[in-house]
Amino acid sequence: MTRTKAVAWAGGVSYLLVVGLLVGAAPRASGTVHGVGALLAVSLLVGVVRRMPLPALAMALLGSTAVVAGPPSTAQESRAASYQGQFLSYLAVDLVLGFIVATCARRASTAAVAVSFTVQLLLIGGFTHGDGLAVNGVIALLAMAASCMAGLLSRERREHAVALRAQEVAEAVTAERLRIARELHDMVAHSIGIVAIQAGVGSRVIKTQPAEAREALRAIEATSRETLAGLRRTLVSLRQADRGPATSQQSPLAPTPGLAEVERLAAATADAGVRVDVRRSGEQRPVPADVDLSAYRIVQEALTNVVRHAGTGHCRVAVDYGAEELSVEVVDDGRGATENGSDHGFGIIGMRERAGLLGGCLSAGPRPEGGFRVTARLPLPAPSGVAVEAR
Repeated sequence: MTRTKAVAWAGGVSYLLVVGLLVGAAPRASGTVHGVGALLAVSLLVGVVRRMPLPALAMALLGSTAVVAGPPSTAQESRAASYQGQFLSYLAVDLVLGFIVATCARRASTAAVAVSFTVQLLLIGGFTHGDGLAVNGVIALLAMAASCMAGLLSRERREHAVALRAQEVAEAVTAERLRIARELHDMVAHSIGIVAIQAGVGSRVIKTQPAEAREALRAIEATSRETLAGLRRTLVSLRQADRGPATSQQSPLAPTPGLAEVERLAAATADAGVRVDVRRSGEQRPVPADVDLSAYRIVQEALTNVVRHAGTGHCRVAVDYGAEELSVEVVDDGRGATENGSDHGFGIIGMRERAGLLGGCLSAGPRPEGGFRVTARLPLPAPSGVAVEAR
């Protein structure tokens, strides 16, 4: 950043030096040459304009004023024609002014327009007389108005794009929540199916085979507790979203996968050209279905991003079964992410939404040593006994 600022200031100083040479070292050149030269020299202010628009406007005003107020040209042209050519240098001020209107706050833009208009009006009024005063004043006013209108149009387009982006992100979050709700529906339907089957078995053998009926009741209780816990954690956090016409057109989902499928997912990723090293730590045990599903989806999306964007042939997946939380981490040694990489797609938004709905957290970003890391921590419910007292 320091080097970039130094280059920008070097460009600003170069602009002032070039304008000084035009005024002092080329007095015999025509006024038009001076004006066009100062207009072309404004390209040296690009670095300053991008980072410090208001100082850039001050430099442009100073340079253009020096061209106009400097010694008149000694070329074979009238004094009025010489000044009319030198007034071309103020087009550089108008270019900077348009950038300020497009990017800076409205108060700063208004002040910049007022200062620029006042300086140009005073210089035009001081160095032209008669008909030339009206003509040059109208031309300067029209040029300034054109630059300001271009800046306003650019500002409106940018603000419109930001609003569209915000709406797009909100729609993506809503779509992700609806997808999670559909997956939870499949989980509940699966669990209720197990409960129904076990209840039917228990009712048939409760008199003839009490032990088998007892096992069926244990399975019913365990499945019911797990399902209710998942629903309670998720539905409390999941705000109800409006269902659009596209919701009914979604195709039915396949059976929900889990962390047991990570090795299969790693094999599929290897077929895509990225070798995945899967490491598990902690006491491996069954986790709630919604946590299991969300952890799998986070790993799946992170591996998809590695294949698409990392530009590497290797990554690592770590799954840690802690006492109170489940942690998954996907690390690669690729090229990391660009400064605006988060604006390209909604993968990280979806992963963060999944973790948040379960009361967890997700962090994603480039590593200092290179590559990219995605880490999710999902809380696990306290274990509860499900034993059924024998009678």
